[in-house]
Amino acid sequence: MMNCVLIVTNFNAGRKKAVKYKKAVIDFVLKYTKSFKFADIDELKTIDITPYDTILAMGGDGTVNKVLPYLVNTDKVLCIIPCGTANLLAAKLGLPLNLKQNFKIIEKNNIKTIDILDINNNLCTLRCGFGYDADIICKTPQTLKNRFGYFAYFIAGILFGFRLKKKKYKMIIDGEKYKIKASCVIFSNAANMYKNIVSLDKNSVLDDGIMEVFILKTENPIRFFFEFLSIIFNLRIKTQKSEYLKAKSVQIDNSWIVCHIDGEKRTIKENIDINIKHKAIKVIGK
Repeated sequence: MMNCVLIVTNFNAGRKKAVKYKKAVIDFVLKYTKSFKFADIDELKTIDITPYDTILAMGGDGTVNKVLPYLVNTDKVLCIIPCGTANLLAAKLGLPLNLKQNFKIIEKNNIKTIDILDINNNLCTLRCGFGYDADIICKTPQTLKNRFGYFAYFIAGILFGFRLKKKKYKMIIDGEKYKIKASCVIFSNAANMYKNIVSLDKNSVLDDGIMEVFILKTENPIRFFFEFLSIIFNLRIKTQKSEYLKAKSVQIDNSWIVCHIDGEKRTIKENIDINIKHKAIKVIGK
């Protein structure tokens, strides 16, 4: 464990917690090795990561997303120091925000091998979302996130719930064709939203080789909030206005769409191909 460590940082994540945590992280790593290096997320492409057996990500889900290409199908292990706004993967793995408690879990070296999603060669651990879900992630102002932290997404979720718009989707889900009008479509590996308080599927796991699919078909705010409550209370009732599916692969006809992939805004102009990469990365969790 931790023979050679690359510490990948995003000092702008969340409320710049990574800056506050830097000294404590150095002291922790020095307990195991003197062979370590700091790298900003924007420097990754210029670094030879071959010597490193451990990638320690200090940031949020976006930071984790940036290191995924260097971890897939390797023996390198991902450790997460959650410093972002959402930290959803950390929450799913049982990693606390408290730094000392997080260190204790890392020291136990409980390595899990988990799935990831591949969206047109863009890798993610959590989910990609279209429509309403993308609006929340892509349009929540940074100033609101800086002021309210994770709660900013909850505020934005309520506001955007009154501005739902439907879009036509032509999809093939595990070989079955779908033509729908939907205000929100989500494909998730880790189904938790709003930490572990709300989840598309509370029984979802990170290593089953299956993604969860949620399709919301309403523009009516009242109907939307009813569907949202069904998610909160884990009712997941299939109606004419919503569908819950599980899948291994999805293809979507597309000419231009804005979405988010693990909380990062993306514009995709070509058709969309979503697949599960089963047990593709190693990560420390509770």
